[in-house]
Amino acid sequence: MLGLGKRETQFYLFAGKGGVGKTSIAAATALHFANRGKKTLIISTDPAHSLSDSFETKIGGEIQKLRKNLFAVEIDPKKAMSEYKEKIMPQIEKLDFLKGLGLEDTFDFAGNTPGIDEMAAFDKFLQYMQSKDYDIIIFDTAPTGHTLRFLSLPDVLDSWVGKMINIRLKFSGFINTFKKILPFGETKKDDQKLGTEQLEVIKERIEQARKILSDKEKTHFNLVLIPEAMSIYESERSLNVLKEYGIPIETVVVNQLIPENRKCPFCTEKRKLQQERTKEIRNKFKDYKLMEIPLHKEEVKGFGMLEKVGKELYS
Repeated sequence: MLGLGKRETQFYLFAGKGGVGKTSIAAATALHFANRGKKTLIISTDPAHSLSDSFETKIGGEIQKLRKNLFAVEIDPKKAMSEYKEKIMPQIEKLDFLKGLGLEDTFDFAGNTPGIDEMAAFDKFLQYMQSKDYDIIIFDTAPTGHTLRFLSLPDVLDSWVGKMINIRLKFSGFINTFKKILPFGETKKDDQKLGTEQLEVIKERIEQARKILSDKEKTHFNLVLIPEAMSIYESERSLNVLKEYGIPIETVVVNQLIPENRKCPFCTEKRKLQQERTKEIRNKFKDYKLMEIPLHKEEVKGFGMLEKVGKELYS
């Protein structure tokens, strides 16, 4: 599957509402695996990258080695979209003669809708997913709403690509027949294909990615939330949608739990409210593995703090 070869790569995805600390949890997980001898790549697919802040190291759009066994990259949305357009738009332009035949929506989706930036990021996501160079690949995904849309792209893109390929093949035969009866010259070999190869590759990539994303042995999807009503609601909604797409949810991480401090009345009251929310979380998400992480007085950034959180997560 996906040319993974001898190395059976494991995929860890982290998602959650903005501000719940999923980047810190993802970064701590990456460091945990790297420290245990697993060659690990962590990828940020969040347009507002904070991976560099977590590791206190400038990362950027190319894979960087952070330390032994630990590599990181932040997908650059502008660069990804530029590469995607360069690859796919010339194929679309070959179908220019089909405009006006009731296919305007397809062409708009292919070239002009705001969703093309997410399609470009997803294409990059698939490229990394095919890598056979790592034991562990971790995706620090975008906030929940963006993530759900991001994960729905296989269905959208598969539907679109399938339609485009069928159109190309259908009209390929029509054009070749037309050329034989009119003085347009000889049919070239390249004209028969009408650029279907690239779309076939993308379609196959999507199908392979869906197999991986729905494989419980390879894919570990983790939701990060905090003990607050909106975060719980958002996470519950996310779980339902993820189930629809066959994405296996493995763990729910409850982050930023306030430790006991009887000398602080505010902390005590806030902790009491959190404890009520935590009971609610344990009830609503009882079918999943639950991890509970305390709120730290220091910011969770830098290798020292990330190692500390990693131990809290996986000890």
